[in-house]
Amino acid sequence: MYNNSEQEKILIAGLIQDDESAFCELYALYKNRLMFFAMKFLKSKEFAEDVFQDAFTSVWQNRRFLNPDSPFAPYVYTIVKNRILNLLAGIEKEQQLKNIILSGSVDVTNDTEDKILDDDLNQLLEKALLDLTSQQRRIFDMSRKEMKSHKEIAEELNISVYTVQQHISASLKVIRSYLVKYSGTYADLLVLLFCLNS
Repeated sequence: MYNNSEQEKILIAGLIQDDESAFCELYALYKNRLMFFAMKFLKSKEFAEDVFQDAFTSVWQNRRFLNPDSPFAPYVYTIVKNRILNLLAGIEKEQQLKNIILSGSVDVTNDTEDKILDDDLNQLLEKALLDLTSQQRRIFDMSRKEMKSHKEIAEELNISVYTVQQHISASLKVIRSYLVKYSGTYADLLVLLFCLNS
């Protein structure tokens, strides 16, 4: 049913050979389609953007395993679908985590619950962010606090989209590593909470 166009075959062949411009063209080619697909399920442009960017980070990391003659669309849609399912499961776990943490509290409003969780989370994450390099911290803040897309950050800093993705990926690994050390099994949930709430 799906066949790669000649253009896509050329781009995928270039991608396999580490061609960043081929990666960026595929990224641009699929962005609107995949964002629309993700938003149907997530109902949030921010979540959809994160899912899309995470999916294409995976495409880059696994580029050597691509086959230009194998359909690319089902491959990338499957990655996005799996990221959506993981995110939806994570949101459900986030609510469960809030309930567990606050189960002993009496007479607290939702605002109070959110503030307690946000304060604790922010204190822990601010300490984790101290372990980032200055460039990682700058890019991470632009992405999570200023809500800029990877492309906007790349243009502002005059670097490639791939470099931005690598910095953010490295930052999340550093943060996750810190949280594993100080908060154990909830590390991934805390990273998710930070990414969604910042």
